[in-house]
This record gives sequence, structure tokens and C-alpha cells, in this order.
Amino acid sequence: MEGTVFGPALEELQHVKSERGEILTKHFLDSCRHILPVIEKFGAAMTLVKSDIGGNITRLETLYSSNPSRFNILYSLVQVEIESKTAKSSSSCTNGLLWLTRAMDFLVALFQNLIEHDDWPMSQACTDAYNKTLKKWHGWLASSSFTVVMKLAPDRKKFMEVIGGNGDINADIEKFCTIFSPLLEQNHKFLARFKLDDMKAS
Repeated sequence: MEGTVFGPALEELQHVKSERGEILTKHFLDSCRHILPVIEKFGAAMTLVKSDIGGNITRLETLYSSNPSRFNILYSLVQVEIESKTAKSSSSCTNGLLWLTRAMDFLVALFQNLIEHDDWPMSQACTDAYNKTLKKWHGWLASSSFTVVMKLAPDRKKFMEVIGGNGDINADIEKFCTIFSPLLEQNHKFLARFKLDDMKAS
């Protein structure tokens, strides 16, 4: 494999903002989609996260594809639902963006744990990231099942070798987290402005 598994996402992230600093829908969703192969390498431990991220990307892409010029800017997908008073629906794109952002928060925290705590086993890196990000938004059931699947986390050393290919995996993870974290922060700020950042899982 040329470079690391993060290569395509890093490439995509170079084009994620407009000249005015707005997040562009297609590039943001594509960069999230490029992280799916990384999640895949976690195996069974991340099946839920992978299907959740994939499902939310598809939901947002469907609306974007219906009118790419109208929905070129990511937040236009939310604005249209705020206007039609459908933003709080569980099947809305607003809800999709919120949960996609939260799942990516979890992955960024996990990736940061992997480069900052060399001595942590994978299950500890996953659980710590989960507790810092998704846990407070999950009900008891989701939280319990998450704790169980984290025990299926792969061996850390093997995982890092697989995703590293022939590139510098720590440098790419750091680069990805540095570029991606502010985008997630921007999403939270935007959603919070309309009091849409605190919806919980039913």
C-alpha cells in the first residue's frame, strides 16, 4: 500500500473549505468516507460505528445530490430543515450531521490516544475515547453494548502495522487530527447556535 490508510482523507481535506472558509459538503463527506477503510481494520469492534458513519454520510449525500449547487455548503443542508421545522426529526440531515460529527469526535479522540499513549492497549484507547465523546449522548443500552464490543478491539501493534502501509502512520494520524478537529468544532458551534447540538439517542 502506497502511504498510509489516511492518505486519501488527507488529500480530500486539502479541498474541504471554500475561499470564504465555509465547509464544502462533498469534500467533507468524502473525507469522512475515506476514514471507513481505517475503521474496517478494527474488525468487529467497530461494526456499529462504521455502519452509523456510513448511514449518516449516505443520508447527507442523498439531500446534497438532489441539488448540488444549492447544497454546496455543508450547513445549507441544516438551514433548509430549520426553515421547514424538520431539523429535530430523527431522520433529518441535521440529526445525521450531528451524529456523524459525534462519531468522528470519537475517532479523532481514539486516533489521538493511539499516538499519545504508546503503552495503552487498544481496548483502553477505545474506551477512553468513548467516555470522552459519545458516552454522554448514548442511552444505557447503547452504552452497554459499546462497552462489550470494545473488548473485541484488535491487537494494537498489528493494527498500526496494517493501517501504516509504507508511510509514517503517526505523522499522518497527527495531521488528520489537526486538520479535522477544528471542522468538528465548527459543526458543533453551528448546531449549538440553533440549539441542535444536544439531541440524545432515543
